[in-house]
Amino acid sequence: MEVKHLKNNTLAIIQEFVENYPMMNYLEKNLISIIKEMVSRINNGGKILICGNGGSSSDSEHIVGEFLKEFYIKRPLDKDFKEKYLAYFPEKDSGHILECLQEGIPAISLVSQTGFLSAYGNDVSYDMAYAQQVYVYGKEQDIFIGLSTSGNSSNVYYAAKIAKTKGLFVISLTGETGGKLKEVSDVLLNAPAKETFRVQEYHLPLYHLICRAVEYEIFGEEI
Repeated sequence: MEVKHLKNNTLAIIQEFVENYPMMNYLEKNLISIIKEMVSRINNGGKILICGNGGSSSDSEHIVGEFLKEFYIKRPLDKDFKEKYLAYFPEKDSGHILECLQEGIPAISLVSQTGFLSAYGNDVSYDMAYAQQVYVYGKEQDIFIGLSTSGNSSNVYYAAKIAKTKGLFVISLTGETGGKLKEVSDVLLNAPAKETFRVQEYHLPLYHLICRAVEYEIFGEEI
């Protein structure tokens, strides 16, 4: 399902971002492209694979958390699922279980597979550990998000190359030059800074915007 037009509230979210962060207004078109492509792929069964190092690995976990549960708006549980669950399990605790469940956007942080990362790094190669996961998990409708403040992190770069080869939509969040990731990205979000901590400070509002906008496109009502 191709997404041709964004919802009015999604456009308002983007406009709010541009007003709050005018130093990143040059990324507006790239952000719109990312949101449309992500929504299209997710609606077609795609998932999101995310990775980074150090502070960017924490950002990877942060982003996954925003996608898997309610972030900005309510995500009511699918009615057909509710009915099916109650048919299987009509017990008293069903109300509590169904009240706690929420709709989500499938996302996997490649940084959190501790057993695999240590085994693969020790047995094969640490700088290929993310790439191996992308090779195994990645399907054509999926999305890859790589975070690297320099744009030159070898493990993220190799993972992006595998993602590109497998037909994933490759998004990179980097510092201002884009580094090597610029070469393999479908869309680059290069923050206007070089110092690591400054780049990371810009990445937070960028990925929060993406999470909000994608959530609203999939679960929000048009206004």
